[in-house]
Amino acid sequence: MNPPIEFNTERLRVRQWRFSDRKPFAELNADPRVMEFFPSTLSPEASHAAVDRWQSQIAERGWGLWAVEIRRTSEFIGFVGLQIPQAPLPFAPCVEIGWRLAHARWGQGYATEAAKAALRVGFEQLRLEEIVSLTAVINRRSRAVMERLGMREDNTTFLHPNVPEGSPLREHCLYRLSREEWMRDPSSMSVILRMPMVLIPYHSFKIQAKNSLPSSLGRLLPPAASTTLMAAPRSTRSHQPKSNDIS
Repeated sequence: MNPPIEFNTERLRVRQWRFSDRKPFAELNADPRVMEFFPSTLSPEASHAAVDRWQSQIAERGWGLWAVEIRRTSEFIGFVGLQIPQAPLPFAPCVEIGWRLAHARWGQGYATEAAKAALRVGFEQLRLEEIVSLTAVINRRSRAVMERLGMREDNTTFLHPNVPEGSPLREHCLYRLSREEWMRDPSSMSVILRMPMVLIPYHSFKIQAKNSLPSSLGRLLPPAASTTLMAAPRSTRSHQPKSNDIS
């Protein structure tokens, strides 16, 4: 168990999940506008299960997909954060940044603001060497956020294994950002995190030695780490696509 990383940006609080987040998050996941680029909307049960999973992951390792609220009003507006995708993606293992906000809060720069802060946590505190993001090729809104974050698009697309064949959402694009690229960007250092800077030591992760990791994940990690982040084990059960779990 690690103390959860929580932090503030200029306008937002990025934190561990609370019971009071469940109702507005279920409403968000039932909104067809929010879920346009997922296979379907989510039932309340599926939405609550996602909260349970992400809350447990943050409690265990200190980071994950965090809840986001507006500091001035304490209004819950969605999530942003980092995760290890479970799907058998062609570039796995990797660490992905993702977000999902209530429709009423679109167009106000909140996704970019929270995601920039999450990138800083990933690169400065977790010492990741690369963070990726992925979405359906036709999802121009999310792709625009990735570009505002300074991420670069891969030259090739891929078919997401958890999206049904024939779906217009199946073709996905991949964006990448390395720690070196992030450090070279002056705007990345202008992100102000108001947080207790509790650095989580590498040995406190529940993980395995770097040399026993798949080589592609090992390349994401700093060479000085003798013990570091472990990719989550893949499920052995039959996986039906879910709109909150295609990555």
